[in-house]
Amino acid sequence: MFAKIVKRLRYPIRILTIATCTAAPVVAQADNITLKSSDGTVNMTGEFIAFADNSYVIRTGLGELRVSASRVRCEGEACPIFSAEEVDMVFAGSGTIGEGIMPLLISGYATFHGAQISETATQNRGEMLAKLVADEGYGDPIGTYLVKATASDDAFDQLLAGSAQIGMSSRRIGPEEARALREDGAGNMIDPANEHIFAVDSLVVITHPTNPVRSITTDQLRDIYAGRVTNWAQLGGHDAAITLHDLPEGSATRDAFENLVFDGDPENLANGAVIAIDNTQMAAFVNGDENAIGFVGYAFQRGANALTLVDECGLSMEPTDFGVRTGEYALQRNLYLYTRADQADAETTDFVKYAISEDADTVIIKSGFVDLGIQSRAQPLDGDRARQLLEPAVDEYEASIMREMLSQMIDYEQLSSTFRFRTGSSKLGPRGMITMERLVDFLAEQPKGSEVLLVGFTDDVGTFDGNRKLSIGRAEQVLETLQDVGGERIAELNLSAAGFGEIAPTACNTSELGRSINRRVEIWLQQPMLQ
Repeated sequence: MFAKIVKRLRYPIRILTIATCTAAPVVAQADNITLKSSDGTVNMTGEFIAFADNSYVIRTGLGELRVSASRVRCEGEACPIFSAEEVDMVFAGSGTIGEGIMPLLISGYATFHGAQISETATQNRGEMLAKLVADEGYGDPIGTYLVKATASDDAFDQLLAGSAQIGMSSRRIGPEEARALREDGAGNMIDPANEHIFAVDSLVVITHPTNPVRSITTDQLRDIYAGRVTNWAQLGGHDAAITLHDLPEGSATRDAFENLVFDGDPENLANGAVIAIDNTQMAAFVNGDENAIGFVGYAFQRGANALTLVDECGLSMEPTDFGVRTGEYALQRNLYLYTRADQADAETTDFVKYAISEDADTVIIKSGFVDLGIQSRAQPLDGDRARQLLEPAVDEYEASIMREMLSQMIDYEQLSSTFRFRTGSSKLGPRGMITMERLVDFLAEQPKGSEVLLVGFTDDVGTFDGNRKLSIGRAEQVLETLQDVGGERIAELNLSAAGFGEIAPTACNTSELGRSINRRVEIWLQQPMLQ
């Protein structure tokens, strides 16, 4: 497959061009330039000397410095003059993906195929150009890839215009966007062939590292952003006005934050918030202001203090990898790559196949995001779940079900693979099927005779007995799907199903979001004792 891609497929109708610097050193000029990195770690000004070996050479008070063009963009009239070059593939859309993951993902893709990569940040903010050459740089050119990190809306606009082959989005495509693309011949955009979930991002509420407030309730967070709580003293902190930070309207990160915090019905936000242009600037603002509060994707904290959120039922939510994978941490979102069915050539298909595979997991983790891999954790008697099951304020019938669950769970580890359902439904969605395929791969590596228990739960809408019956039915449905997908690969494992209805919720049942988190099937694993 990859050998065919080396032919550098082109798009003859919609040729794309970008300015790229020639390989020869640029003649020195006496004017100053400024080199800036997207993460804020590099910001230097000096006299431009040359551009050579994919690096800028500038003269500063510290002498001549060489800075890799993969890390910075150049600003100033003396920046190198670029020449036009065709681009084989354009990635357009989400800044969270484009700046946070895609550079490392393309680099990992090159390594996976034994290719050499050179990366250059263009003069446009959020743009990065990558060139891949086969056989560690000794073979034929594979392709030139342009990443345009702006906003998720642009993913669908540019797919529709035919100016991008892969759309990057930190939200799911909207119905109108999907219809417009379908009418343009792109196919069904929510079909797994066109919609690709490849990672998960948790949104983190951040404050200055010296702020003594370490946790707040979700109600308090809503009140802060609605302007009803304006001083840290109201939250047990210092007597100082809260500096509110937000992202621009149209930002997918902002939309996700408002929808998750305000349960899909955002209130009027307080006036006077400091608007950061992206996650990186948001973190820089918060780290520079002792009284600030803001929110960023998990990978963009940059040393800021991440607050623990406590819901109205007293359940704590921490943005741990395991909590994000299971869906127990509410402020999270899937990250997507979208492709058009009518442009899904070998080059595009091969890259997407890599991005959603286990081979990309390490790169995604290195980027600071959560991959789709599987983790496990013990369920000890002194853990939060066990304490919840020992709650005395229930009747004897419910207590007996809790004791039944407690007696089983202490022998099993819980896997991060978790399946969720809409109200009254037992059908798995796109992420559920991805989770199922990953689960089969994981279980196929477990020792013969391992016990795998699929455990169903529900929200608290309906009767207690009715919910338990529903939870068992969902667990059995997932078990049947697991057996169908796994086949002989998992035939030597002992698979069974159980259900405990509405007990052991992982979120409040007071909102639809909380109820959707509680409608789930967990996977528990017990390996056989060594003889």
